[in-house]
Amino acid sequence: MTSELVIGIDVGGTKVLGVATTPSEATDTRNDSSDTATHEVPTVGRPMADSIAAVVDHLIDVTGRQPAAIGLGLAGYISNDGIALIAPNVPSIVGVDLGAVLRQRYGVPIAIDNDANCAARAAAAIDAPGVAHLVAITLGTGIGGGLIVDGKLVRGAHGFAGEPGHMIVDVGGPVCPCGQRGCWEVLASGNGLGRLARRAVDDGRADAVLAAAGGDIGKVDGPLVSQLLADGQPQAAALFDELATWVAVGLVNLANLLDPELIVLGGGLVREGDELLDRIRRELATYPTWAKARDIEVRVSRVGHRSGALGAALAAAELLDN
Repeated sequence: MTSELVIGIDVGGTKVLGVATTPSEATDTRNDSSDTATHEVPTVGRPMADSIAAVVDHLIDVTGRQPAAIGLGLAGYISNDGIALIAPNVPSIVGVDLGAVLRQRYGVPIAIDNDANCAARAAAAIDAPGVAHLVAITLGTGIGGGLIVDGKLVRGAHGFAGEPGHMIVDVGGPVCPCGQRGCWEVLASGNGLGRLARRAVDDGRADAVLAAAGGDIGKVDGPLVSQLLADGQPQAAALFDELATWVAVGLVNLANLLDPELIVLGGGLVREGDELLDRIRRELATYPTWAKARDIEVRVSRVGHRSGALGAALAAAELLDN
């Protein structure tokens, strides 16, 4: 495995997060934080290529080194040639050849994959080396998934395998940005948390949450509920209970389909740590096909919300090894 510096970028609906590392540093299981430089910028506010370049340039400045390769993890349906065909949470990247832009700017190889495939790559290398059957789920603005079956990343006939965020879990439910109704990510993602909170306001169950938003329901969103949870607000805790219920629905479906040994959770929502994970585990225990038929471990990635970026860095390193 190469010891050269690689940069991994996770392009999501809320932020562009980058890490600069070497494969040996990234996969050193003795170091919980991994020896990485990290930087992030908001997704909105400028063209995506400029946002990515701002992260890369910052990481070059802080490390004092040029990368040998760059990896991109993009949220959406990413074709085999690295172009986003569908990206409900990051529509600005659809049809854009970001790889060509970055190759021209930096003159290095560019690896591009779905962001959750990158998280699965990180899970297999960092969280669970040697585990042949695992599912990596990113709980962020939306929900992504990466599937490792018999030790191999599953891509499917069109390269779009591992999109559980668009499993339909509530027929006739809320409209998803993808155009379907009742997708898992509509109810169990960061955006889903905000949607659950606004519905609770409408139902009269979250007056304190609305008050914290200054009485403006448009300002009731996932980050606000997360902050209120950290402050010990009971209504926020109830909303996280509801979120965990919907997360568990999707995980049980995945378990019944794939029967993994391990499910690793990454993405921005895992910053809530045990507050969310404990709730999810309690919900899972209520499903007989989970609790009685299987012994599946569910845990938060050791690298937390950086799993997609680290996986993208590992994808970049693979270009140098070939």
